[in-house]
Amino acid sequence: MSVLNASRTPVLARVGALAVPRVSTSVAVAAMSAISLAPGLLPRSAALQGVFSGLLVAVGLLTVWVFSAIARPLVPDRVKAGFDERHWRICAFGLSTAATAVAMFAAAGWQSSLRAAMGAPPAGPLHWVEAGCIAALTALGLWGIGVGMSKALRWMGFARGVGALVMGVLGVQLVVGPAVWNGLADSFDKSNSYIDSALTQPLSASGSGGPDSLISWTSMGAEGRKFVAAGEDSVRVYAGLDSAPDATSRAALAVSELDRVGGFARNSVVVAVPTGSGWIDTHAVDGIEQRFGGDVAIVGQQYSDAPSWATFLFSRDDAEESATALFTAVGSHIAAMPAEDRPDLFLYGQSLGAVGGSAALTEALSEGSPIVPCDVLWAGPPAGATRTDGATVLANTSDPVVWWSPALATQKPDLSRAAQDAPIPQWIPGVTFLQTTVDMLGSLGVPAGHGHRYGTDQGTALGTCS
Repeated sequence: MSVLNASRTPVLARVGALAVPRVSTSVAVAAMSAISLAPGLLPRSAALQGVFSGLLVAVGLLTVWVFSAIARPLVPDRVKAGFDERHWRICAFGLSTAATAVAMFAAAGWQSSLRAAMGAPPAGPLHWVEAGCIAALTALGLWGIGVGMSKALRWMGFARGVGALVMGVLGVQLVVGPAVWNGLADSFDKSNSYIDSALTQPLSASGSGGPDSLISWTSMGAEGRKFVAAGEDSVRVYAGLDSAPDATSRAALAVSELDRVGGFARNSVVVAVPTGSGWIDTHAVDGIEQRFGGDVAIVGQQYSDAPSWATFLFSRDDAEESATALFTAVGSHIAAMPAEDRPDLFLYGQSLGAVGGSAALTEALSEGSPIVPCDVLWAGPPAGATRTDGATVLANTSDPVVWWSPALATQKPDLSRAAQDAPIPQWIPGVTFLQTTVDMLGSLGVPAGHGHRYGTDQGTALGTCS
């Protein structure tokens, strides 16, 4: 044997002795990586992609581990030995690695096409290296936690271990939870303080929120103060959560204030239903003022201060009740005015505001009420949650809010009212639902006209009375 062969053989032997993952592990990692890299709706940061991929891989590994723990004792030893021989492991590892690489190259191409459509720079190799590292750390970290918990349960005994785990979770919630919540609340208060410091309370007696206002400046809340303070040409009225104890009384107060400041003397009145946090999009308001030349009054009413997604899942009835109360109160006041003095009535809502506005419109029309708006406009309405017939609808095909619903897991979305602004991904059962859910996190991090961001056409697209 030559010196060259003698030096090479130990190296090859060491390489050949390296541990190779089980077949099920390789398949699980490749399958979950491919799912996490499937086409989405929006450009994705390396951190978001990495955490999502790592989370799915960890779930796949956990599923395989649980399935193996249940099935392995039932499989004969000779079958297990034959199936899990080293050459099968090597083949599975090689094929899985190749499949993952193909999925990553395809994802890179798809992300580049999305970024090009939205005017964003392409994601370079460093983006994917960073995403891969974050994915690996996330998967390994979660897997390590799972293994540690499993060993702890076996060591302590199942019953005692579960009890200790529950007590530990409760302890963390009791100790850490208030601290985290207080920290978030402090940040929120500081951000509101900063916002308020940049706002000027109206000093005119005829201005809403001013000295003679029926709705106090402080009761409007942060979003209400921003909305009212930015008004120049239009009349703006906003009833916050603290302005009155319930939706009906807030609506009555808003109508009284709108009447006091001369809102019903304007040519048009727009009932703007806010999002879950109480926010009314400034682009929409600018568009409304452009549409009506400033001869318009805009009135809104808050029903929650939580994020829209939380309100949509847990307090959707509040949005519908509030919008119905305000639209009915404003419409009833207009209907009681002399015909020659009545302003035109319009209804606008974005996102969860469209859901609330749709409920208000449905109730008004179903009761044969004389309250009939000239036009209604929904911007980014959640899938299957709004009445779109007879309405002006603004929806981007890249908006995950327009796609997302539980039905997306089993059926294609209805994009018939959406304008294509970017490449549309192929619908894949289950996978598209996961991808769209993740894209919800970045739906506002894109330019106007893409994702869940809409421009001044939210106001300028409003129609006219027939």
